[in-house]
Amino acid sequence: MTFCEEVRAVCNESWEASFNHPFVQHLAAGTLPEDIFRFYVLQDSYYLKHFAKVHALAAVQAKDLATTQRFAQHAEETCGAEISLHEGFFELLDVTDEVLNSFEAAPTAYAYTSHLYRTAMHGNLADTLAALLPCYWLYYEIGERLKNATPNHPIYDKWIATYGSEWFEQATREQINRMNELADSVSLEKREELKAHFVKSSHYELQFWEMAWTQQQWEADSKTEVKL
Repeated sequence: MTFCEEVRAVCNESWEASFNHPFVQHLAAGTLPEDIFRFYVLQDSYYLKHFAKVHALAAVQAKDLATTQRFAQHAEETCGAEISLHEGFFELLDVTDEVLNSFEAAPTAYAYTSHLYRTAMHGNLADTLAALLPCYWLYYEIGERLKNATPNHPIYDKWIATYGSEWFEQATREQINRMNELADSVSLEKREELKAHFVKSSHYELQFWEMAWTQQQWEADSKTEVKL
């Protein structure tokens, strides 16, 4: 069993919960309220900004120029394409500059990006990729599962098509293969650390759907500035 097969099995319960979450199910059916998706897109745009920056940190951590180049390209191509997609959604959902200027990250989005930064700053390339990989892989599997869904909604159709696309599959498989190669070169103790990063990110992926579904807010007595 490869490292990725092992961690995928460990996280199967939480991933199944993601597949079956009301947010995903209603999106596939075309019945997801647009205000919920609007909240999600704003939070996901925030997440992707930092997802790109963590890829840049991974590029610095790489020990060879080819890997540095690939992580830089992932930051530009994968995140650039998704951010462009979100900008299209902003227009359809009437997300104005005023809305963007007053945006505040929800607790889960803030915690997830903080986890990515902490992992990258205190680890090496293997640590960073272990934390990044669930975002690729889970969305790829959702795209595969929803390929035959027919929400008949201009936004939700496009969202499904993006994550069910060939380019996204190729990017995901590349990172899975790279993760296996990196994990094969470390000790068993280190593999457990990598597994822990992957599990935490899988947890946050599930919580991200719930955050959007409930339009999560900061508690009044614990609100903090989170505009990173």
